[in-house]
Amino acid sequence: MIDPFQTLGVEARFDLDPDDLARRHRDLSRALHPDRYAGAPAAERRLSLSRAIEVNDAFRVLKDPIRRAEALLRRAGVPVGETAEPKPSPDLLMEMMERREELGDARRRKDLAAVHALADAIRLREREVLASMGRQFAASDPDTTKLAAVLPELGELRYLRRFLDEASAIEEELSS
Repeated sequence: MIDPFQTLGVEARFDLDPDDLARRHRDLSRALHPDRYAGAPAAERRLSLSRAIEVNDAFRVLKDPIRRAEALLRRAGVPVGETAEPKPSPDLLMEMMERREELGDARRRKDLAAVHALADAIRLREREVLASMGRQFAASDPDTTKLAAVLPELGELRYLRRFLDEASAIEEELSS
């Protein structure tokens, strides 16, 4: 994959400002919009379309903290992906299993307030993990494998995100 930071022309760091990122994406999208190339030769139109697709893909990567962290780690030569990363701690696995059981119980009881409370607790934890990852990325030399220390938190973030996706689906189900 093409480097999403280079594609959007933004600094390669974890703590990107979402508004600045969206503004950069919007500016590039306008510049590459197919209507601007309607009268251009076919090769130029194809190049513009290809570049627009790259910009959209890069934006999707960088706006998601998990994928942004993976992109930073790849840049540093750190293997990423659930199979390349360390196994989650037994404590995390047990906690997530217990939280999922609580979520399932709340769903069966149709207790929307309990689902909200569980999701809120995980959202708080997600913010804490993101803040910790941000500090680790900021403190690490981007050209070294010291960044591998962020991998356990990246794995935890994946578990938290899955839980939140599940909770969101249950909230939607119970709200309708």
